[in-house]
Amino acid sequence: MAPKIWKLALAVTTAFASLVSPAQAAPAHEVANVLVFSKTAAYRHDSIPAGIKAIKELGAQYHFGVEATEDAGAFTDANLKRFNAVVWLSTTGDVLNAAQQAAFERYVKAGGGYVGVHAASDTEYDWPWYGNLVGAYFAAHPQIQQADVRVEDHAHPSTVDLPSTWKRTDEWYNFRQNPRGKVHVLASLDEKSYEPGNGAMGDHPTAWCHTNAGGRSWYTGGGHTQESYTDPAFRSHLAGGIRYAAKMVDADCGTSVAAPVDTDFDQITLAKGEEKTGEPIALAVLPNRDVLHTSRDGRVWYTSSAATTKLAGQLPVYSHDEDGLQGVAIDAGFTSNRWVYLYYAPKLSTPDGDAPETGTVADFAPFKGYNQLSRFKLGTDGVLNLGSEQKILQIPAERGICCHAGGEIDFDAQGNLYLSTGDDSNPFASDGFTPIDERANRNPVFDAQRSAGNTNDLRGKVLRIKVNANGGYSVPSGNLFKPGTAKTRPEIYAMGFRNPFRFAVDRKTGWLHLGDYGPDAGAANPARGPGGTVEFNLIKQPGNYGWPYCIGDNQPFVDYDFATGTSGAAFDCAAPKNTSPRNTGLTNLPPVQRAWIPYDGGSVPEFGNGSESPMGGPVYRYDAASASKTKFPAYFDGKTFAYEWERGWIKEIGVGPNGERGEIKPFFDSMTLTRPMNLEFGPDGALYVLDYGSGYFGGSAESAVYRIDYTQGSRTPVAKIAADRTSGPAPLTVRFDPAGTHDPDGQPLTYAWDFDGNGTTDSTSAGPVSFVYNSAGQYTAKLSVTDSTGLTGAASVVVTAGNTAPTVTLRTPLNGSVFTFGDTVAFKVDVTDDKPVDCSKVIVEYILGHEGHGHPLSRATGCEGTIATPADGGHGADANVFGVINATYTDGGGTGAPPLTGSAESVLQPSLKQAEFYTEANGIQVVAQADASGGKRVGYIEPGDWIKFDPVNLAGLRGIGYRVSSAGAGGTIEVHSGSVTGPLVHRVTVSNTGGWDTYVDIPATSITDPGGTGALYFVFQGTGSGGLFDVDAIRFER
Repeated sequence: MAPKIWKLALAVTTAFASLVSPAQAAPAHEVANVLVFSKTAAYRHDSIPAGIKAIKELGAQYHFGVEATEDAGAFTDANLKRFNAVVWLSTTGDVLNAAQQAAFERYVKAGGGYVGVHAASDTEYDWPWYGNLVGAYFAAHPQIQQADVRVEDHAHPSTVDLPSTWKRTDEWYNFRQNPRGKVHVLASLDEKSYEPGNGAMGDHPTAWCHTNAGGRSWYTGGGHTQESYTDPAFRSHLAGGIRYAAKMVDADCGTSVAAPVDTDFDQITLAKGEEKTGEPIALAVLPNRDVLHTSRDGRVWYTSSAATTKLAGQLPVYSHDEDGLQGVAIDAGFTSNRWVYLYYAPKLSTPDGDAPETGTVADFAPFKGYNQLSRFKLGTDGVLNLGSEQKILQIPAERGICCHAGGEIDFDAQGNLYLSTGDDSNPFASDGFTPIDERANRNPVFDAQRSAGNTNDLRGKVLRIKVNANGGYSVPSGNLFKPGTAKTRPEIYAMGFRNPFRFAVDRKTGWLHLGDYGPDAGAANPARGPGGTVEFNLIKQPGNYGWPYCIGDNQPFVDYDFATGTSGAAFDCAAPKNTSPRNTGLTNLPPVQRAWIPYDGGSVPEFGNGSESPMGGPVYRYDAASASKTKFPAYFDGKTFAYEWERGWIKEIGVGPNGERGEIKPFFDSMTLTRPMNLEFGPDGALYVLDYGSGYFGGSAESAVYRIDYTQGSRTPVAKIAADRTSGPAPLTVRFDPAGTHDPDGQPLTYAWDFDGNGTTDSTSAGPVSFVYNSAGQYTAKLSVTDSTGLTGAASVVVTAGNTAPTVTLRTPLNGSVFTFGDTVAFKVDVTDDKPVDCSKVIVEYILGHEGHGHPLSRATGCEGTIATPADGGHGADANVFGVINATYTDGGGTGAPPLTGSAESVLQPSLKQAEFYTEANGIQVVAQADASGGKRVGYIEPGDWIKFDPVNLAGLRGIGYRVSSAGAGGTIEVHSGSVTGPLVHRVTVSNTGGWDTYVDIPATSITDPGGTGALYFVFQGTGSGGLFDVDAIRFER
């Protein structure tokens, strides 16, 4: 659409009005009559005559009479009564006076139909009633171009004949507001398929209908071009809209149920803190609303709906890197059979330490193991019977080198078990692209073709089996490969996954919603392949999802020879071939299926930006017969709850009848949530959430199990409990403080303390209270608070009498100290315990930090020694990577008291730090520029702006240098410790470099080390304006 030129438009309107005259009245035998109104008071579309001609032809075809006019005088009560619907064909500007507007309002309120075509949304901006009728006002548009139209409703007569993805060329409108939620969306635009220009909407409806104004309303954003009106698909679309609005055919255009708001939900804490969750991995909700949840070290926890937690059992597991206890699920017949399914890495005879990266088959053989899918009986006392184990399925695993175990378990409505498995491949030696290293002397873990791309291997897959009564399994029909097919495994339902860590089965449709993590390349490389795309997949049937050959929207990687460092051809996603010498399956693989929602960085606006960690979540199914008072409403029926571990959100996503992606909306954004690790709807229709918390490969104070109830405003009291000590010799006196306990609704509370976990109330005090634990053991002290409506909130703390938790201190390396990837780092660990310390039980791990998560890459034992820090794992300068050293010690327990663990952690800053990976900033902006180190730099710097890095320790450093550019006045960089006005560490001058994209390295300048670990503020000063200089990278030099 062109800019509005009002005076010219009035003249044009007058001219065209004389050329277009009303048609003859429709013959009496026609089913309906429509009026085509095409008056313009602004831009005039040259496609209007073609549109009128097409509508007349459609009228003859579908038996509705057509009259066309540009005379606003036709809008009278008497004249409008002759028509079943009025088509506003690319009208623009103010086209009706007040009396005519009133007549049209009465017409629609009485049941008359409205059809809006293209610029009908660029009409009557000062008439709010019309804005509601059309659904949304025009805002802007890019150039005419081809785009993918996603059909969301395949039943409506205007979209019933259209393909799911309708490729067409038109002028695509951006609207001032998203109409979804007020209208019934029929089709939307895929903004990734074209350039949406200014005003891109993300979720972008382009055709819709509703009955909000009384009569039927239908709108399409298409129809700018003359060619539209000779296009059979668009003509069918238009005819269906007219027939619907004229009541010739019926359709469901009811708007969605009003979306609940955050205050409709109540977040109940069932368990919180590392002592009640360990390192949170997975959860399963029991029929009685209690929860089983796992931690990687083999512990299975039982948390009741009354917010008490105990250890249900502990499996001995191999826990190097990401291995250990993974998924948990309960049998469909759990109420009668009590079976609990667990997926874990048994200890076996695997050597300690890291597997060799290069060597011979004999060198790698000791690290070959497997992961085990088994089931166990859970007693009615909440204790897991480890002796009842029935082993079901084993998945091969190369141990001693990271990564990708998968491990989600779920069931469909027929009782088939689904298990996701990771590619068991190392991603850190392939520059962030696909790991397909075929060199004979390399550990097989560097070649994902042997696993995810192998039709004869169970890794990198979703498996589908039927568990037998004796614990074995059979293979149901309908998997990807028929039983007996050479070089295939019949258990495979879907293949080609990297790390499908979370998925959920919609038991109504049988579809799987699965999140698959992607590689870490920060940008595409023509010689290697696409950047670090991740995927939300909708698996409706067996198929190949591409890894390690293709990713996302079928973007191929490039074949790469790791021996010579040369690139070959891009892989063929339509007919991929696995030619790896380690492949034991078919060479010719099934064609690759496109991801449902691929994303990278901010490519999907509704997902925000940052590190990518997709988690496939459950679909909610509303049960009207359920008596639960806290079940989610019908509004959520059929929506999937996708979640993002690193970004810390949960989103509701609509799913069309054929799997079309619907609107993406935030869910309960105000809830307390750090990193959602697992979601599951319980039998009560409430949502249960396992929160990983903060930290790296260990639980934290934020680790939690929550239940989200739908209460429509009534909120549960919030209980808080703090203890002055949680372990020590018996008798042990503990002081408990309920400070922070409150009722969100302001109601009075009654208090009930159960100090020893025996179910009886020991105190009703509202203030701090003490209790003496005379006997050794581990106890759960619980505070319950109840409001006047009967809602009860609870909090608890675990107390161990008879054993004191060890205190672990990392003397070296210092937290925030600087290192270079590949360094061998010396460590020294101090452990204080009430019993002799066994240094052989001190475990030290090096973790590669990436954004807010990490990958454990090497391990050592002892109170003192060195640990390798492998190279940055294929991450380029565009990745925010750093090091983490973690030390843990578990003591031997005491008489009657269990072992306890202490830990400590130090973050290591890389010696080359990209400026854009600051912890916090003020005033600046991040600028994308190809020649910048990592592709970005800190720019738009004005006097007083700053960036902060935390933690940093300057011990052992001789100076700090920079990579900068400037076409401005230049200035100075001042580094301050602790705050923007804290002690000065150093100052350096930055001069004009000759251009914003002309980079200069400033040599390291000496520093004054204030000592200790804390925040460093890089404060920018100068006297110029319009930008002083840009900072690309910071070098800490030793």
